[in-house]
Amino acid sequence: MKYVILIVGAYLLGSIPFGLLIAKAHGKDLRSIGSGNIGATNVARALGRKWAYGCFLLDMLKGLVPILATMLLIRRWSTPADTGGVIHLWLWIAVGCAAILGHIFPIYVKFKGGKGVATSFGVALGLWPYFTACAFAAVVLWAVLVLIWRYVSLASIAASIAFPVFLVLAIALIPGRSFTDLWPLLVTAAAIPPVVIARHRKNIKRLIAGTEGKVLQRKRNGDK
Repeated sequence: MKYVILIVGAYLLGSIPFGLLIAKAHGKDLRSIGSGNIGATNVARALGRKWAYGCFLLDMLKGLVPILATMLLIRRWSTPADTGGVIHLWLWIAVGCAAILGHIFPIYVKFKGGKGVATSFGVALGLWPYFTACAFAAVVLWAVLVLIWRYVSLASIAASIAFPVFLVLAIALIPGRSFTDLWPLLVTAAAIPPVVIARHRKNIKRLIAGTEGKVLQRKRNGDK
């Protein structure tokens, strides 16, 4: 029952539509602006980068906080020898997935949410030490690709594909890591790219059509 409460709580926290609330506080309906998505990228279109950064941080915390809370509670409920077992890895993963699903399918706004990238990043950061370094590497790659391509969607897809590759390399290169012991994390990492790609279907169509919006574009002379 304790574990069920953790999972349900993670989903309810993940369901909080911070982007929608930030836009509403400024008198705007984010769902009627730009792509209609309630994530940080659309907040940037509606309110500018400052509020988009704040939205990204809040969405990231929706994934990070439940994972950290689960880690602390596992240590209280278990013996030191049990805290790194497969069962607890699956509990971490279940809590993290619940938070991500809450962001993607939020109960508070008729299950129409964001793409889950920021919340997934928060979950990955919290899964110390297994996902943390890989998450940082994926975010660095994402930032570099955004600067090069100016497409947030394309950079997000590429970074999600790179994440399980980074994890495999980390397990192979770091002494003491075992594919056999960490297989739940490998399964989860391998599931991330298909989910991200599926959530970016419309963006992919716009990328192919050449109509996807870019970010960090300088205004040309004469533009308002």
